Amino acid sequence: MGQLKIIRNAELQTYNSLAVPAQATHLAAVGSLAELKQALVFAGEHQLPILVLGEGSNTVLSKDFSGLVILNRLRGIDVVSDMEEFVELVVAAGENWHTLVAYTVEHGWSGLENLALIPGLVGAAPIQNIGAYGVEVKDTIVAVECLDRATGEPVSLTNDECEFAYRDSIFKRSLNDKLVITAVRFRLSKNTACNLSYPALAAEVGEAKSPLDVFKAVCDIRARKLPSPKQTPNVGSFFKNPVVSAEQHKKLRDEFPELVSFAVDGSYKLAAAWLIDKAGWKQKAVNGVQVHQKQALVICNPQRRSGSAILNYAKQIQADILSKFGVELEIEPRIY
Repeated sequence: MGQLKIIRNAELQTYNSLAVPAQATHLAAVGSLAELKQALVFAGEHQLPILVLGEGSNTVLSKDFSGLVILNRLRGIDVVSDMEEFVELVVAAGENWHTLVAYTVEHGWSGLENLALIPGLVGAAPIQNIGAYGVEVKDTIVAVECLDRATGEPVSLTNDECEFAYRDSIFKRSLNDKLVITAVRFRLSKNTACNLSYPALAAEVGEAKSPLDVFKAVCDIRARKLPSPKQTPNVGSFFKNPVVSAEQHKKLRDEFPELVSFAVDGSYKLAAAWLIDKAGWKQKAVNGVQVHQKQALVICNPQRRSGSAILNYAKQIQADILSKFGVELEIEPRIY
């Protein structure tokens, strides 16, 4: 087993999709479980906090990181069960998410096609319980494989044990920063029936309804509406869609008849993008940070400003939305 390479005083701007300039005192890229265990031992011996990054597509670096940044470069897609109606895959956490989706669609398996073009790596998907166009990744996850950061021992969590919720999981709560996700086990259907519950997607797909058709439609919609992080630094949706009571929803609807909302289990989920747009934030730049012109949920960092500048901008939006609508917006990406 070779010696793990540790880089000191490493620049992190190329490792986060907001292109925030920040440094880490230590950085290591791990391409195997053995290297990951070495990195955990190194951090333990030197009493260093750990930050695991894939593509940094759901992370805001608010300052320099005094600790060990581990770049997850674990690779591999293995079919571990091939049944008549289902197939199960174990996918390493360092695989690119969109590449995985394309791989499953090419094989005719359904379940992930609505989640095409979401930035990031496979290991980040369960943490955030990523979702789009009527589908959440929790619907296909069987188990999440991890290493315990303190002991280096393997830990496996079932779907139920992950405590998935809207853009949330146990990995953001009680197990936050306690485990490193190494692989995710998915169960996908060989039945070509797709989820077209999202009206705009159904309209885009039209008569054709195969996983490939849905995949192409999602890619087309996202390409039209959302900026590529490689061209315009961003982390996708910066705020969660807020959920309000039926009573509060009625008050808002009475004042704003054009309010965009969706009924959810007796409550209402409001379109945060509509609130931000209605409040006049689209293309409103502050210190080089701005909301995207086509999607108000996306905060862009075209001038590569600091994480604190981005968070200050986000806080101004939160305060304005609370003042105008009485609604609290919650930040979606993880802040370090």
